[in-house]
Amino acid sequence: MPFAVGVALSPVPIIAVILILFTPKARTNSVTFLIGWMLGLAAVGGIVLALGDISTDDSSGGSTISGVIKLALGLLLLLLAARNWRSRPESSEQAEMPRWMNALDDFNAAKSTGIAFLLSGINPKNLILTAGGAITIASVGLSNGEQAAALVVYILIASLTVGAPVLIYLVMGEKADAGLTSLKDWLAVNNAAVMAVLLLVFGAKLLGDGISILSA
Repeated sequence: MPFAVGVALSPVPIIAVILILFTPKARTNSVTFLIGWMLGLAAVGGIVLALGDISTDDSSGGSTISGVIKLALGLLLLLLAARNWRSRPESSEQAEMPRWMNALDDFNAAKSTGIAFLLSGINPKNLILTAGGAITIASVGLSNGEQAAALVVYILIASLTVGAPVLIYLVMGEKADAGLTSLKDWLAVNNAAVMAVLLLVFGAKLLGDGISILSA
């Protein structure tokens, strides 16, 4: 599932979960952050699948709706790609991170869950990619059980990069600090460029899928 890979390669949540691992409540908050991340993906995917079942009652109309939605989502991702590319810092500039990251030391389990839910379910890029993935699942004629299984696989793949630092920390403890810090620093510097490339690739894919469906 390429859409799941696109969600997994999101720098900001990876940076956030690594920063959480250096806070006083690292174990609890990192695990609840991962849970919140997965719940956000499940919520968006589940809603889109439910709507997809309704729209595909008429196969011809459902196909057209799927094509239009993918076309629109692709255009949105391309616009986001252009915005991210223009906003990338110069090589001599320090990348600016979201202000809420400065308050991670004071986060509890509820706040960690909530911010992760927003990052996976409400963040425009992840929302669009998850919607695109769910639309694809809904449009291939699977049963409800098969759709649910496909969504679970999607969520697991999309959560790999958020879950991996948590698992590494739980297993290795402070021995993992140096490696996690290096990864965080690289992602912070290259966040905008990485996002722009991802948005461009997946925007072009959704756009192509939409055109292909509507021209069939």
